[in-house]
Amino acid sequence: MIVGNERITGLSSAVVGELVAELGPLWHERHRARLVSRVRMRAVGAGASYKLVFVDRLLATLVHPRHGTTHDVLACWFGVDRSTITRAIS
Repeated sequence: MIVGNERITGLSSAVVGELVAELGPLWHERHRARLVSRVRMRAVGAGASYKLVFVDRLLATLVHPRHGTTHDVLACWFGVDRSTITRAIS
């Protein structure tokens, strides 16, 4: 598993778990606030959902600079489109 492999992320699984616990709620709240703040034709939460969950977004963000992995490689690794990885890392 990626989270448990310190060679891939550079962090122990305990540290990754702490990051998820600390940053996850902040990211979700920011995402929700962004959805609520704009005029919408549909209800908040309607439409397509993210193909990358927060943990996968965090892992892609950690692996990208550590190994210089291209967005194309990460997209193949996580089974999503390159643009999804680009948005996740940004």
